Amino acid sequence: MPGNRKKSAEHAGKGHRDRLRQRLLSGGAEALADYELLEFLLFSAIRQGDTKPLAKLLIAHFGSLSAVLAADPRALQQVKGLGEASAAALYAVNLAAKRMARGAVQDKPVLGSWQALLDYLAIDMAHLNHERVRVLYLNTQNRLILDHLLGEGSIDEAAIHPREIIRKAFDIGATALILVHNHPSGSPEPSRADIAITSRIAEAGRLLGVTVHDHIIIGRQGNVSLRAKGLI
Repeated sequence: MPGNRKKSAEHAGKGHRDRLRQRLLSGGAEALADYELLEFLLFSAIRQGDTKPLAKLLIAHFGSLSAVLAADPRALQQVKGLGEASAAALYAVNLAAKRMARGAVQDKPVLGSWQALLDYLAIDMAHLNHERVRVLYLNTQNRLILDHLLGEGSIDEAAIHPREIIRKAFDIGATALILVHNHPSGSPEPSRADIAITSRIAEAGRLLGVTVHDHIIIGRQGNVSLRAKGLI
């Protein structure tokens, strides 16, 4: 009798997985709820059993599907029931998404692929729990030639040196740049320090012939362009 119950549970589990797969393949982008999509992703690492409780637990723990997929593998493994294989499977999805987004902005004029650029930055930075500052250096056709990590961790205005940023542009032959950083608090609204450092870098750029196109701030709640706000 126990063996029959086990076989019945396994059959029910397989039936659920089959139904999810058919809905995914035939129903389009919105066929599955977030937890169901996460469930499906976990199938590759968890061959048998019900992954729904784990999927729901992950979303509750991290706050959203995107936050789960952006999480560090070590943080994922802190959630009960999720092992190394499952963490690796989810991390692979994260890397694939980043590479797809990067491919959408490579070898194209950045200013003409603005939404693709924002998507690329959001995937990488929106869910970080620490601050990251990047400088996107562009050539005369406004194509990306270097995505430079300027700093990571706790970044303040004193750690950002405008002349060094502009000097880097000369070193690599860039004629323009876009500043990017994230707000771990979630809100992308610029602080007074953000506005001040942007003004200093833009002024240094004007003096030396390097255009500062924008300063983009990324947060979980969206993004803000300082140029769109009239602050550059």
